[in-house]
Amino acid sequence: MELSDSITELSGIGEKTAALYAKLNIYTIHDLITHYPRGYEEWQDIVGIGGLKAQQINAIRAVAISEPRTVHVRRNMSVTSFRVKDESGACDIVYFNMPYIRNSVQVGKQYIFRGRVSLKNSKMAMENPKLVSLAEFERNVHKLSPIYPTTKGLSINAISKAMRLAINSVSFDEDYFSEAVRQKYKLMDYKTALMGIHFPDSRDNMIAARQRLVFEEFLFFIVSVMVLKDMAVREVNDSPMMRVDACEELISKLPYELTDAQKSVWTQIKDDMCSTHLMNRLVQGDVGSGKTILAILSMLMCVMNHYQAAFMAPTEVLANQHYASVLELTEKYGLPFKPVLLTSALDAKQKRRLKESISLGTVNVIIGTQAILQNDVDFYNLRLVITDEQHRFGVKQREAFAQKGIQPHILVMSATPIPRTLALILYGDLDISVIKEMPSDRLPIKNCVVNTAYRKKAYEFIEKEVNAGRQAYVICPMVEAPDDEIAGESILENVIDYTRKLKAALPKLRIEALHGQMKSALKNSIIEDFAAHNIDVLVSTTVIEVGINVPNATVMLVENAERFGLAQLHQLRGRVGRGAFQSYCIFINCSNQENATERLEVLNKSNDGFFISSEDMRLRGPGDLFGIRQSGQFHFSIGDIYQDADILQNAQKCAAELYGAYIKNNKQPPDGDEGFWHYYEDNVSSGVDFINI
Repeated sequence: MELSDSITELSGIGEKTAALYAKLNIYTIHDLITHYPRGYEEWQDIVGIGGLKAQQINAIRAVAISEPRTVHVRRNMSVTSFRVKDESGACDIVYFNMPYIRNSVQVGKQYIFRGRVSLKNSKMAMENPKLVSLAEFERNVHKLSPIYPTTKGLSINAISKAMRLAINSVSFDEDYFSEAVRQKYKLMDYKTALMGIHFPDSRDNMIAARQRLVFEEFLFFIVSVMVLKDMAVREVNDSPMMRVDACEELISKLPYELTDAQKSVWTQIKDDMCSTHLMNRLVQGDVGSGKTILAILSMLMCVMNHYQAAFMAPTEVLANQHYASVLELTEKYGLPFKPVLLTSALDAKQKRRLKESISLGTVNVIIGTQAILQNDVDFYNLRLVITDEQHRFGVKQREAFAQKGIQPHILVMSATPIPRTLALILYGDLDISVIKEMPSDRLPIKNCVVNTAYRKKAYEFIEKEVNAGRQAYVICPMVEAPDDEIAGESILENVIDYTRKLKAALPKLRIEALHGQMKSALKNSIIEDFAAHNIDVLVSTTVIEVGINVPNATVMLVENAERFGLAQLHQLRGRVGRGAFQSYCIFINCSNQENATERLEVLNKSNDGFFISSEDMRLRGPGDLFGIRQSGQFHFSIGDIYQDADILQNAQKCAAELYGAYIKNNKQPPDGDEGFWHYYEDNVSSGVDFINI
């Protein structure tokens, strides 16, 4: 079986099951085996009842001291409960809608119960625990069982079964890393790593497997960046632009003064566009630091030199917002912009008309989504492409423009603050500009880190803000509750159930759900309704992390905040505080772990993204290998630039060695490295698009 084969080639996966896997973007065997666990369930030793803690999963060995009683509390809801004790104390055992459990429990007999502990009205109880035999417990204690991202109707056990079958069915060729590379960087071979990540026989085995897979993911990315840099060095700007007074005139007319940092970066951009080499620059700065006005100034300079400029946005909603801003500035300051908006939402006739005006040069600013890159979009004289962090300019995009005879300046805008040591590796093909200074009139966001007991007050605060005319976001880490009960971790809130719960708690508010599994048209419609203030509270996954600009939103409530990286939480926080109103961010910590509290307190104390990203690196521990949800523009399948900073630096060294030998050998695979370069050419030749950037 080949990695490119459909998962329907596996026994037990038919069309209906394949449709469920498609919701997880799993179509091929390769997609399946790289669907890595997001954590592991690990059965711990039996503890005494006196040592139980709320919200934790534990196993107890206890004697039943009361008969199980079933009470019907309402329609379709029954509660069966009884009391148990051991030498250290006593607690209640509670089952919901499981009256048949009475047949399995007798007073005076000892049992092993394993489940989540709750504390209600000062009484400790274990809810819906699994009744475990001693033999089963001994088989599973300290064993790591993978927890996969899943969807309704597709259980973790089903994924795990398919995973084992897939790995055993593929005839893996010789490892594409040479023995020398594996020894130097202490890497296990690929198939062993796959078995170790999906079916580890120990924590050390899992960590070693993950190290190999993270290393190769970083390595392929960095080599791709080196290819981009090599291409960029050779790109000569055959038509340097002239400096124009119009840009400085616009700056003087603005109702605010540019910060020193903005002025410095603007000088760097002007120098690039007027030099003899094409610009490849990243402008890195927090949300609200003033990157957009630099994009406007860059487009103005381009247009005044009689060229076209393009601005790519990650969503149609944000493209619309950029288009509206450009129109407003054009009218207000008499700018020479002739802008058009090009998105997939346009009908065929509208697209045809716009594409004709682009090719004839009757428009000079093209704003849109990836629709701008379509083959049938021909430009008249495009010289500047501005992208945001969701659209990093990769090999495919460069080739697409090169085939049209276009070599544009590239300006990448990023609101993801990354420590400079990592940025130099990740953005090796770009010159880096940093805006660390915030405009003086920007109101700092007020933050608080609280536990679940604060939830009711948080709802009351949201209602108060909505009644004052404002709006709010609520972020959950999951789309829907999984079919499997996941032990060993805090209960994860999900968008579907939370929206229902919030509507019941705040019946007068207009509350809607948003998540990535929705079709694009529905997502855009909901976002547009929120932007138009037809929705008061948006309950969402991190799909709103970028691409939404609603100045009227003043509250961000993040559930299970301990499950996200600090840098991602800072990005989410950037969705509020975008208008003239005081904004607030409430991080709900559902964990009892001290390190989770320490991490979140960083956000409580600081709104500085660069400081937060550095602290994110410092505070990630071994326990966070899979427990932190990642984000920003580097959506690696398994690697995390903060947690795995050391692996990233080793991958950079290895990439330099491999690429240096490749260049020295006239771009032919040198002896010993043939496997790596053949694999790269066959599977990773699309450059940074390898990880969907």
